[in-house]
Amino acid sequence: MLIPQAPPDYRSGFIAIIGRPNVGKSTLMNQLIGQKVAITSPVAQTTRNRLRGILTTAAAQLIFVDTPGIHKPHHSLGQVLVSNAKLAINAVDVILFVVDGSVKAGNGDRYIAELLKTATIPVILGQNKTDRLTDPGPVAATYQELAQTYGWQSSAFSALTETGLPELQQQLVTLLPPGPYYYPPDLVTDQPERFIMGELIREQILAQTRDEVPHSVAVTIEQVVEEPKITKVLASIYVERPSQKAIIIGKGGLMLKAIGTEARAQMQKLILGPVYLELFVKVRTRWRQSKIHLAELGYRVESD
Repeated sequence: MLIPQAPPDYRSGFIAIIGRPNVGKSTLMNQLIGQKVAITSPVAQTTRNRLRGILTTAAAQLIFVDTPGIHKPHHSLGQVLVSNAKLAINAVDVILFVVDGSVKAGNGDRYIAELLKTATIPVILGQNKTDRLTDPGPVAATYQELAQTYGWQSSAFSALTETGLPELQQQLVTLLPPGPYYYPPDLVTDQPERFIMGELIREQILAQTRDEVPHSVAVTIEQVVEEPKITKVLASIYVERPSQKAIIIGKGGLMLKAIGTEARAQMQKLILGPVYLELFVKVRTRWRQSKIHLAELGYRVESD
């Protein structure tokens, strides 16, 4: 796919979306791009990979790096996720530090602020979820104080209602350096379809099972066969315990059927055609604690 030459005075660059788990980073990226490229869930720590979403306008190409939520890791998977999020801080042109603007700044936000204080690139403190407040003044004041302490710009918005997003986008564009198209203008993500398919399945597992098996699940796409009238997808769902396997399959296989039905509907939007989806549930004991199992399932500390 050819990449055209950018017009004069064009801006482009990479923007890391950093923040605590469940502050709305993936929802924000999807809304800015105008298309779903990252899965979302009420469950914290949904994002596991550094996923790039691409927004190309007449003035700039903004490449968003959606990172896992920064938190205190409790297992090897958590260590990999946090390491990858920290790597993104030093490999971009702008940092968008997203906070839950519906509650006052907390210790988790201040911990991330300390991580960012040595950054030599522009930082915007983005206050998300402002639609939840009738009087944003007292809460906003705690974030204004945080931004002033570190000399950062700030922005208030709601990814859910899209209020304030045009202003945020323009703010980001002004901070990007002059540059070329890094990707073809019609591309919205650099991830292959197989990766997105696996994420769509994992999203439905989180949505259907909620708190029962939240972080013990990994999904791999074993095979994609493109036939003239349908695309056949075979995928494996890995859990850590037989009891979790039973939950995902459900009584009479109803839970697995529901997961497959919803994931298939999303996949058909992704590839713009009919999909046959077959799911297998497998037990791999303590896979989150094993670096070998993590690598096999695609979780590695990334290089810049």
